[in-house]
Amino acid sequence: MTAVTVTRAGRGHYRFRHVARMEWIKLWSLRSTWWTLALTAVAAIAIGVAVGLNTKNTSADLTNNALAGISAGLLLIGVLGVLVMTSEYTSGMIRATLAAAPNRPLVLAAKAAVFGAVALALGEATSFISFFAGGVTLRQGIVAPELSQPGVLRAVLLSGVSFCLIGLLGLGLGAILRHTAAGVAVMVGGVYVAGQIIAAIAHPLFAYIPISIVANSLGTTRPVGHGVHMLPPWAGLGMLCLYAAAALVIGGWLLARRDA
Repeated sequence: MTAVTVTRAGRGHYRFRHVARMEWIKLWSLRSTWWTLALTAVAAIAIGVAVGLNTKNTSADLTNNALAGISAGLLLIGVLGVLVMTSEYTSGMIRATLAAAPNRPLVLAAKAAVFGAVALALGEATSFISFFAGGVTLRQGIVAPELSQPGVLRAVLLSGVSFCLIGLLGLGLGAILRHTAAGVAVMVGGVYVAGQIIAAIAHPLFAYIPISIVANSLGTTRPVGHGVHMLPPWAGLGMLCLYAAAALVIGGWLLARRDA
């Protein structure tokens, strides 16, 4: 009786900050975290620099050009979000995690908070570096955009926020599927590849595909031309929030009802 009482009392003392600290330690103990975060930033910045070097049209949306590598970075951060969840099932650590913190929704919320914060910090740093690096590499005679110009700061900031939201979408998919290969396949195939196929078949849906939202709504300073309908920046951000929230809610519901 005493042992049971002590155990329950100990479990009752677990608060969000304790679980979040545990998730922070686990996140940075993964080698894949370091490699993926580094590759994500390097890929996004390198593409922005390459686009800047090859920009010839002075009337182009130069801010959007500088942020062109963000889409590639989102693929990697989304995959890392899947791994943050599924790696625990692969290693069997999920049992120890849930034994220490039996409140499963709290565990997922802590994972989302910790990983979301890391992804947001990385996204904003990458977005600003890409913006300035892309501007520096523009050819002579092409004036680089400035943050004080209309829509530019908003485009850079929201592009950074997209890292957090796509990462949380990946985390939610990992909680739903619990298998690394399946989670990565859905993240890459469903969100990226299948999205393009659906857009080709039903063109009006193109505006609602996550990657399209980031490239054509969040990261632009002017409306997309040629009669293509895209969501306004803040509506696009809201749609990404909806995707991430839906994945996390479904993942949390399944986590609470399935065996580890």
